[in-house]
Amino acid sequence: MHLIDVVTTYLSTISRQNHQQDFVIIALLSMQLTNAYFILIPHWYCRLVWSTIHRASKCYHRAVTLCPDDFEAGEALCDLFEDQGKLSLELALCRDSSDRSPKAFWAFRRLGFLLVHQKKWSEAVQPLQHAIRGYPTCADLWETLGLAYQRLGMFTASIKSYERAIELEDSRLFALVECGNIFLMLGSYRKGVERFRLALDISSDNVAAKFGLATALLGFSKECIRYGAFVWAASLLEEATKIAKASAYVVGTSSCIWKLLGDIQLAYAKCFPWTGENQHLDTDKEGLKCSINEWKRKCFLAAIFANRSFQRALHLTPWLSNIYIDVATSIDLISSLEATSMPEEDVWQLPEKMSLGGLLIEEMNAESWVALGCLSSHSALKQHALIRALQLDVSLAVAWAYLGKLYREESEMKLTKHAFDQARSIDPHLRCHGQTCLLTPIMGSNRNEAYEGCLQAVHILPVVEFQIGLGELAVLSGHLLSPQAFGAIRQAVQRAPHYPESHNLIGLMFEARSDYKSAIAAYKLAQYSISNFAGTAPKCHFDVSVNLARALCLARNFSMAVHECEMLDKEGLLDSIGLQIYAVSLFHLGRNDLALSVLRNLAASVSSMDKKAAAVPISLICKLLYHISGLESAMTSILKMPSELLRSSKISFVISAIDALDHSNRVESAVKITRESLVSLEEITRMHTLIAFGKLIKDESIQSLEIQSGIDHLKKALHMYPHSIMIRNQLGYLLLSNEELKTVHTATRCITIDHPGHLVTEGTKSAFEILGASAVACYSVGTSYPKFSFPTCKSPNTHGMDVILQLQRWLRLEPWNPNAWYLLLLNIFQKAREERFPHHLYVVFKRLIYIALSNEIYKEDLSYQYKKFQLLLCASEMNLQGRDQIGCHDCAIEASALSLPDAILFFVHLLLCRIYAALENFQKLQEEYMNCIQLKTNHPMGWICLKFLECRYQLQNSSDIVDINFEECLKKNCNSSNMWTAIFKLVQSQSYIWNQDFLVAEETLSKGCLCSGAESCLFLCHGVMCMKLARKQGVSRFLTLAVTSLTEARKNSPTRLPLISALIAVAEASLGARENWEKNLQLEWLSWPAGARPAESCFQMHLLSRKLKWLLQAIHINPSYDDHGHAWGALKWLLRCVHAIVSNSLGWRVLLIRARNLGVLIW
Repeated sequence: MHLIDVVTTYLSTISRQNHQQDFVIIALLSMQLTNAYFILIPHWYCRLVWSTIHRASKCYHRAVTLCPDDFEAGEALCDLFEDQGKLSLELALCRDSSDRSPKAFWAFRRLGFLLVHQKKWSEAVQPLQHAIRGYPTCADLWETLGLAYQRLGMFTASIKSYERAIELEDSRLFALVECGNIFLMLGSYRKGVERFRLALDISSDNVAAKFGLATALLGFSKECIRYGAFVWAASLLEEATKIAKASAYVVGTSSCIWKLLGDIQLAYAKCFPWTGENQHLDTDKEGLKCSINEWKRKCFLAAIFANRSFQRALHLTPWLSNIYIDVATSIDLISSLEATSMPEEDVWQLPEKMSLGGLLIEEMNAESWVALGCLSSHSALKQHALIRALQLDVSLAVAWAYLGKLYREESEMKLTKHAFDQARSIDPHLRCHGQTCLLTPIMGSNRNEAYEGCLQAVHILPVVEFQIGLGELAVLSGHLLSPQAFGAIRQAVQRAPHYPESHNLIGLMFEARSDYKSAIAAYKLAQYSISNFAGTAPKCHFDVSVNLARALCLARNFSMAVHECEMLDKEGLLDSIGLQIYAVSLFHLGRNDLALSVLRNLAASVSSMDKKAAAVPISLICKLLYHISGLESAMTSILKMPSELLRSSKISFVISAIDALDHSNRVESAVKITRESLVSLEEITRMHTLIAFGKLIKDESIQSLEIQSGIDHLKKALHMYPHSIMIRNQLGYLLLSNEELKTVHTATRCITIDHPGHLVTEGTKSAFEILGASAVACYSVGTSYPKFSFPTCKSPNTHGMDVILQLQRWLRLEPWNPNAWYLLLLNIFQKAREERFPHHLYVVFKRLIYIALSNEIYKEDLSYQYKKFQLLLCASEMNLQGRDQIGCHDCAIEASALSLPDAILFFVHLLLCRIYAALENFQKLQEEYMNCIQLKTNHPMGWICLKFLECRYQLQNSSDIVDINFEECLKKNCNSSNMWTAIFKLVQSQSYIWNQDFLVAEETLSKGCLCSGAESCLFLCHGVMCMKLARKQGVSRFLTLAVTSLTEARKNSPTRLPLISALIAVAEASLGARENWEKNLQLEWLSWPAGARPAESCFQMHLLSRKLKWLLQAIHINPSYDDHGHAWGALKWLLRCVHAIVSNSLGWRVLLIRARNLGVLIW
């Protein structure tokens, strides 16, 4: 038995009186005693003799002295010191033990805890870090280390320590709360919310966690407000209100809880959004009024509740000056939401009194003086308060900003510029306690600089006044299509629906995006806001009414536009802009006499206008005279005009267009005068584009436009202005419009992709449109993706995912543009068609087509209806390929209901024929076939497809009505008639093949080859048909014809097409031409891509391997080998053959024979 066990057993048997003496005797006499006995003895001292604690301490100290790593003795001694209140001795013991041994982890832990208790944060970090090496799973250590880091400002390290403690023990409430507080300090409100929620899951009544969660939700809502997510922000503030109220009921005497509750309600009153814009209130005036009043009521109640909360906080802590400012701010918000009269100038308002109350407590607080300057309604007091704030803190940027705003209202422009310059030099972003000032164009600042400055101000603090100012600057600087300006005005509508300016500006932006329906609704809401909330505002009412009339005219609602103009005329507010809208609307209604009368009134007012302002009405007069009275009347009016009025770039474009329509050049002198006014590069390039289009019209033939003359002119212009985006894009557009297929790829090399924000001139095509259209045209020519078929296009690849990515970028820039949706969907459809309609593209297309068609971006205009028709056809085809028969049929029926010409509707009935054929509903198929016959089409492809269905399902046996209609269609479209005839012959031959009439099929294909010219597809089909006839009838003449046609097909193919050379080899072998057979087999092997060669081709190489040295080199066999080496080469070809197709029985049989001859055993 070990000595320690003997001693322990003996001590358990001795009496209480003798234990002291016996312990000492044992300790003195036994030289074998180790440190364990100095632990055991004091344990018995503490257990049996309570009056001898000091002896136990000495024994523990002796044990620690002998072994500093002994955590049991050290912890026991520290506990004795802590019980006796001897913290200094405990601290000294821990320091001494930690200095003596780096493995005394208990000492480092105790030392770290003691230093944290004494708030010596920097000294506590090192012992705690060292202690964690010995106790890596101790959550207390990680939590204490996180606290030390937090107090030292090392927030990232503190978060990591707290997170480690939470990982070890998920019930660490302190770590969760403090971690959430750190996230609040760092501005990571979302993460703070998560931590406080976890803390409340552990202790639902913890006030600190509730206070932190409410604060985090308030900060998170401010982030949402900054990004425009007002509904989300309001929901977060509602949750924060509930939590703060629950905390206030528990600790109602805490001022900070009531202050937080007031801040939450004040933010809620300022951010609660109006959602009536989605309720179609443009036709319900009373409904709009009730909706806005309900919104104001909720904001008003929230402001009152915030004021009461601030007052409660002020009652608990009346010595805090900032709460006075909060009360004043809430009172000012309540006053703004109330329908009260203007305050009297000589009477002190309550917000001013509360601000002064805060200044009485802390008169040297610069921010309190700024608040007084903002809340006061007296100009002199405002100026005094802001100057006093600058005296206390000259670097207070917000004070300079508000002082500049005050000077601007007083029309002191020099002082305004000085104050704004000071504010921007101190803080370029004007981030001063969440306040900023809108920098407007002053003292010569141009509009673009003003717009950029205002946009920056809106990003920093999105208040309504700044957002409306940004919209007004967007109108002046031409940034109505800017997504930032559009988003800012949408937010202004949500936060200030009673401002008519916000509705008017959003209407202008909808109008710039050609969304006239939404623009009309916005203008009507602006009118209702003026009548209900803005009082008498004739200037604003006039602007909105004119905008409404213009939007109605652009939406082709001419009768309502005339009504609006007549209302303005009755009120005496119809100016030159209104007269222009009035005249255009009357013209479209067919009331030409009244339109001419309005034009005369407009012409009478031109003499009193400014020269620049007169250009627009003069241009309109010329256009309407041309449309109403004809070309002669328009030219007569132009020739009678004074030359001074003609010197305008806008008039120059109109007169040049009229000159293009006149083949006798009678207004050429006026054209020369007007073109002298073209100065800028943009105007010159636009004029070259117009001249090119004019050449198309002047040089046109009876059949079509002369596109080549316009292309030639733009090429010359491009040499003069090589960097002109407009000329490049229009040249690409004309090349794309040309009927020659080879120019499709040239078009994409001319264009330049527009940079973001580039404005496209009305009537021209953007680079994205040309790129998307050329990609669709290239798909129609043929694929160039070898994974799914062999390339047939010699030109470079202009389609694929790169084009789709560019179109997606265009759609993100202009989500309102129907052309962007249209071209993107067409390219995705074509990509799906090329890849055999994979499921992922099917899903993407269905989602995008649903959004495009549900947004109602396709208007009543015929061109837009055509695009909608084509998208519905693509959707129906997608559903047909995806085996969604119901969706396929529904899309086709919806397309057939559109108001389009019969020649266009022909194709939807053609698609219905295919649908009913797939459903095997032959009665409906016959009906749709007859519908196609009745509707007819002008495109040869329609009749070719109908002929194919007729032959496949035997829809018409007696009459050749499709053939007759096809011939008539070719007479109307003389271009490429030979190509269409060849394709039609191909379809006819297919019908003869189905009827087993191969001779007639061969004759038809022969005629098709004569028409097709260099089309390899027709020659391939003819060659195959000749080989089939040679096999059936055994006539060598057909073999000769097959070799001729197949050779021509190989010659005309843009790339090496597989199987052609194999077919020629078979024909040559049948004719006995062994050398030609070997040569064509070689060509067949080379025509296959390296990774796609089939087993049959390897077997053919086996047949040639004994005679052709190049085949041996292809499989790395030395051509100088003897017959045995050649045999091994042939064997390798057989091995490749059976590896390609394991189930190839012929290959296995030949392989076994060859291996037996070589004496090789194959397992």
